[in-house]
Amino acid sequence: MEKGLVQEPEWKPGKQEYAVMLTLAVISLMVALDATILVSVLPTLAVDLQGTATDAFWAGTSYLLTCAVCQPFIAALSDIFGRKEMLLVSIVLFTLGTIICAPVAKTFAVLFVGRSIQGIGGGGIITMGQVIFADIVPLRQRPKYFSLVMAAWALGSVLGPFVGGLFVEHATWGWCFYINLPFCAIGLVLVPIYVKLSTAKSSLVSKLGRVDWIGGFFFIGGLTSFLIGISWAGVQYAWNSAATIAPMVVGVVSIVIAIFWEIYGAQEPFLRPSLFHSASAIATYSCALFQGFILFCALYYLPFYFTAIKFASPTITGLNIFPITFFLLPGSIVISLITTRIGRYRWAIWMGWAITAVSGGLLVLLDESTPTRIWAVIFAVFGIGNGMVLTSVNIGVQAVSRVEDAARAAAMYAFMRTLGMSLGVAVGGTVFQNVMSSKLHELGLPEEISHNSEAFVQVMAALSPTDPVRTGAILAYIAGFHGVYWALTSAAIASFFISLIIKRHSMDKSLESNYTLRGSQNPSRPVIKAGPSPTASQDWNNPPGAVSYNGYAHPEVEQETVYPEAFPATHTYTVPSTMPMAPQEQNLVGGTHPTISRMEEPITAYYIQPGGRIVPVNILPENQQGGEISGMSLGNHGYDARYSNSV
Repeated sequence: MEKGLVQEPEWKPGKQEYAVMLTLAVISLMVALDATILVSVLPTLAVDLQGTATDAFWAGTSYLLTCAVCQPFIAALSDIFGRKEMLLVSIVLFTLGTIICAPVAKTFAVLFVGRSIQGIGGGGIITMGQVIFADIVPLRQRPKYFSLVMAAWALGSVLGPFVGGLFVEHATWGWCFYINLPFCAIGLVLVPIYVKLSTAKSSLVSKLGRVDWIGGFFFIGGLTSFLIGISWAGVQYAWNSAATIAPMVVGVVSIVIAIFWEIYGAQEPFLRPSLFHSASAIATYSCALFQGFILFCALYYLPFYFTAIKFASPTITGLNIFPITFFLLPGSIVISLITTRIGRYRWAIWMGWAITAVSGGLLVLLDESTPTRIWAVIFAVFGIGNGMVLTSVNIGVQAVSRVEDAARAAAMYAFMRTLGMSLGVAVGGTVFQNVMSSKLHELGLPEEISHNSEAFVQVMAALSPTDPVRTGAILAYIAGFHGVYWALTSAAIASFFISLIIKRHSMDKSLESNYTLRGSQNPSRPVIKAGPSPTASQDWNNPPGAVSYNGYAHPEVEQETVYPEAFPATHTYTVPSTMPMAPQEQNLVGGTHPTISRMEEPITAYYIQPGGRIVPVNILPENQQGGEISGMSLGNHGYDARYSNSV
C-alpha cells in the first residue's frame, strides 16, 4: 500500500479444489508406493520366480523406464482429449498392469509386461497431477497446497521398502501388488466425480489428427532404446559390446530426429521448444533430473546395504530408512509454506543441494561396523536436503516458465524427475556391479558373485563369520555401495553449481489455463497467446496488426487481454483501453498527443518483466504523478496508452 499498489486478496481453495487435491494425493501415494515396494522384495522375487539378479533388477527398472518415457506425450494428449480423460486412462492402465503382476505373473517375462504397463499408467498419474494443479492453483499458492501431494508421494516412496518387507515375511510378495487395487478403485470412483475440468468440444477424428504421432514415436522409442542400453551396460553386457552400444546410438539418433521434428515439422508439438527458452529453465530441469537420480539411488541401495552388510530382515531393512522419511516430509512441507510466504525459492534450492551433497559424502562412512546413531543422523540430514530440493525445484521450474507454458512445465518437471529415477537405478546398478566386481578380482574371489549379488546374500548369511569368502564378499559389497554413494554425491555437487545459473523470477503470476474446474469459485483465465514483438525502429502507434479507429491506428490491448511479447520488456506498464479519463483530457484533433499527469481512479495495469512475465498491478491516483501517459484519442472507443513509470 505504501507503494500505491492494491494488494489482491490471497487465493484460497474451495470445496471443489480440496476434493481434487485429496483425490490426487491418494492416487499419488499409490504410485509412489509401487515404485519402491519391490526394493526389499527383490532377493525373494529372484528365488521364487527362478530368476537371476539381472531379472530382479529389471523388475524395478522396467516400471521406472516406461513411467518416464511416456509422461511428456501423455501431458500433450491431455491438451487434446482432456485432463480427466487422460487421468482415467492412466488409472485403468495402472490397474491392468497390477492385475497382470499379482495373480497372473508366474515368470519374470510376464512380470515385466505387467510392470511396463503399470509404468505407463503411473507416469500418466504423476504428470497429470502436476498439470491439473497448474490448471487450478496460482503459482504463488501452489507450493503450499501441492505439498499435500508431495507429502503423499514422499511417504509412499520411503514406506515402500518397509511395506514390501512386511508382506514378504508375513504373507507373499503378491501382496505388494494387491495393495494397489483398493487405491485404483478409489481413483476410478473419485476422478469422474471431482476432477471435472472443462475442455473444448470437438470430434474424435479432429482430436486424433492433432496428435503429434511422429514426434511421439521417435521420442518414446529413442529414449526407451537409450535407457535400455544404459541399463545393460556393465550389467548384462560389457560397455564396449555391440549389444550395449547399438541401442544407445539408435536412441540418441532417434531423439535428435524427434527434437528437429518438434522444432521444424510438428504443427502441434508435444515437446514445446519454449519450455527451454532460457539458461534458467534448462538449469531447473537439470536439477529435477538429478534430484530423481539421487533419491532413487539411495532408496534402492541403502536398503540393500542393510540386507547385505547387516543381514537385516526385509521388515527391519525398510524400517531403517525411516529417518529419511521422517525428515524429508516436514522439510518439504516447511519449505512449501516459507516459499509461498516470501515468494522466493532459489535459497531453498541452493541450501538443499549443499545439504544433500554433504550427507551424500557422509554415506561413504557406512560399513559393517557403523553404529545406529551414526547412520541414523546421516539419513536424517539426507532427508532434510532432499525435502528442500523436492519442493523448491518444482516451484522453480514453473516460476521460470512462461504463463502459457505453466502446465507443460509442470509436466516436464515430473518427466525429468522420473527420468532421473530410472537413470539412478540403472546407473547405480552399473556402478555397484562394476566396482564390486573389481574388488572381488582384487581379493581373488569369483567375479560372478557381483552378477548375482541379491541371491548371494542368502549364501553369505549361511557362512561362518570367520569364513574368508564371507569376509571378502562383505568388503566387495561395501566397495560397491561406496561407488554408488560417490556417484550420487557427485551428482549433488554438480547440481549445486548448476543451480547457481538460475535467475530470480517472480512467483506472482496470474492463473491462466484453458481448463476450468467446474464448480470452482476461483476460475482461471484463458491462456493468451503471445503476439509479435515490435522492433525498436517500429512506430509504437502503428505496430503490426494494429486496429484503426477514426483514422488512427492503435494496438489492441484490453483489460483481460495482454500480449506478453507485444511491448518493450523493461519497466513497461500497459494500460487498458477502458481506463477513465481525467478532466485535463484534450480533444485530439489531427492526432495531437496529450500529456496527462494524473488519473482520477486507480489504473489497472500490467507490469511486463524481462522474459515476458506479467504482474498485474493497480496504480493509485496519488502515485500516478511523475509518469507520462501518451496515446491517441479514440472518441467513444476509449483510450489506449502506454504508461511508463517506476512504481
